[in-house]
Amino acid sequence: MEKKKEIAVIGCGTWGRNIVRNFYNLEALNCVCDLNDKNLEAIQELYPDLKCTKDVDEILNNPDIKGVCVVTPSHTHYNMVQKCLNAGKNVYVEKPISTKAQEALDLENLAHSKDLILMVGHLLLYHPAVNRLKMLVEEGVLGKIKYIQSDRLNINYHKNDRSVMWDLAPHDLSMASYVIGSDPKALISAVGCDSEIENIFDITHLTIEFENGAIGQLSDSWIHPEKRVTLLVRGEKATAILDDTLPSGKIKLYDNKVPAQKHVDVVDYLEIEPLKLECQHFIDCIHKKRTPRSDGRNGLMTAQVLEEAEKVLLGSKLDALDKVSFASYRMSK
Repeated sequence: MEKKKEIAVIGCGTWGRNIVRNFYNLEALNCVCDLNDKNLEAIQELYPDLKCTKDVDEILNNPDIKGVCVVTPSHTHYNMVQKCLNAGKNVYVEKPISTKAQEALDLENLAHSKDLILMVGHLLLYHPAVNRLKMLVEEGVLGKIKYIQSDRLNINYHKNDRSVMWDLAPHDLSMASYVIGSDPKALISAVGCDSEIENIFDITHLTIEFENGAIGQLSDSWIHPEKRVTLLVRGEKATAILDDTLPSGKIKLYDNKVPAQKHVDVVDYLEIEPLKLECQHFIDCIHKKRTPRSDGRNGLMTAQVLEEAEKVLLGSKLDALDKVSFASYRMSK
């Protein structure tokens, strides 16, 4: 039985092509849209049988298309996602859902009012190693979680986002919250450096208190000459480190009671491309009317924290005794 091709992708630049590849291989891709001729030519060369267009309305007016994947620049997300939802399309939007918490809330409420799926591209929630680490936490292997640290450091010569925080921290924050099973409670501090372009921060460090009492440290960099992608989770009994730069054996478990060098367990997990799992999840959520793992609420939480952090980075200093609380953006459903 031939699979229904019900997905369209809007935006097929560098990352969009990876999403196109996965939906195409899943035999779910109906159409690709982009305003850039070179991007469309590149897609057409790879997939000659795939329909390409520069007209978004062709997608929005096509009743065969049930889901739209928005992979456009972050400042366009709000208007594009709103347009897709109003056209009755389920939406998977790349992170961040928006750089404004109020817009994220509006989109989540709009999707809910229309009974449509709104999913945010927090890719690491679909990473097999991240999910294995989450299982260790849930099974109590680490004990009560006290601290979590995510380092995402690399070189980026194309600084076309608002800052490294908006580019990378959505991954760190959504992953940290997911792994320890707790929402952020307060922003403790936010510091950064704009080493090349004024007010475009290429290094940021956020410290966050989670509702379960754990403290999180999120560090992101566009100017680090050596790539580092690690997640450390420390509990009362044990500490786990996930190193995503390793080809295998990404998770190591350390007993807190003995010297780490003498006692290391390597944790096994199933290797599958996270993006393939994320794309399949979107399709499944549409067909089964399930709430996505990285739903609009997850996107709202991320936008809210990062919006507050950006205010601090740009000069609104936090009072040391007055942490920013996130309770005011709880959604009403």
